[in-house]
Amino acid sequence: MTKLIIQIPCFNEEETLGVTLRALPRQVPGCDVVEWLIVDDGSVDRTVEVAKAYGVDHVVRLPTNQGLAKAFMAGLDAALKAGADIVVNTDADNQYCADDIPALVRPILLRQAEMVIGARPIAQIEHFSPVKKTLQRFGSWVVRLASDTDVPDAPSGFRAYSSEAALRLNVFNSYTYTLETIIQAGQQGMAITSVPIRTNGYLRPSRLVKSIRSYIQRSIFTILRIFMVYKPLRSFLMLGSVPFAIGVLLGIRWVWLYLSGTPRTHVPSLILAAICILIGVQLWILGLVADLMAVNRKMLEDIQLRARRAEIEAARQTTTQNS
Repeated sequence: MTKLIIQIPCFNEEETLGVTLRALPRQVPGCDVVEWLIVDDGSVDRTVEVAKAYGVDHVVRLPTNQGLAKAFMAGLDAALKAGADIVVNTDADNQYCADDIPALVRPILLRQAEMVIGARPIAQIEHFSPVKKTLQRFGSWVVRLASDTDVPDAPSGFRAYSSEAALRLNVFNSYTYTLETIIQAGQQGMAITSVPIRTNGYLRPSRLVKSIRSYIQRSIFTILRIFMVYKPLRSFLMLGSVPFAIGVLLGIRWVWLYLSGTPRTHVPSLILAAICILIGVQLWILGLVADLMAVNRKMLEDIQLRARRAEIEAARQTTTQNS
């Protein structure tokens, strides 16, 4: 029996959650059971009451607002403990067309992928500004570079996970899970694919994009941090290459001036060249150390994966016995 759980992270969503839930399916081809789950991320409105009124099967309540990333992970954990074979994540603002859920889960049912990302028609979304559309494309390009995958819409939150993929994910970023989970899955060798999806009308402003300036700042920080965590050696090699190249060029200039017989010694240039080369070499050494630490992180992830498997299996057995 295949169980699909559709999860929705929520924070003060009483106005839009009902619209989203009305559109969700209770039957999906290839799935024997379809259940709904919401994660109440410290809401202070009637989000939970609305969810219960529409027959949501599972409600996960966080005591305070902890952000989208933690709400997403709390939902995955609860869905796995509830026996989910496939988990679909969508937004509470009804941005994504629920009729595309069968297309989203089909590659997992056919065992063609472990993670499926819904690719929005970014160019056709009217309420996206030109700057945001450019940032979306740039962010997706960076994620493709870091993850060795071909995901056209990395920031999309409409996605499906197999139980194995959901079990192996970890999110360290507190801002959003979208970019990091793709990179992590790509680094772990999971099969990832995308399917085209449709979007619905605009109901409310994005909670993540409060302003273009803050969105750019957070996106840049997120991308840099992701590179440092998952591509440490390459990141530090690239960073170290800049001062090292400047130092080498300054050194070549000093040698050329010295050999040309100039009366000046140009000692400051020589000192600056030495400092730049030293900084570059130190960054390369940091890259080697970070790469060794990444090996240790992977070992810890393996230990955590075994512990999570045991915990979720125990939770499923308890649920089966109680039912």
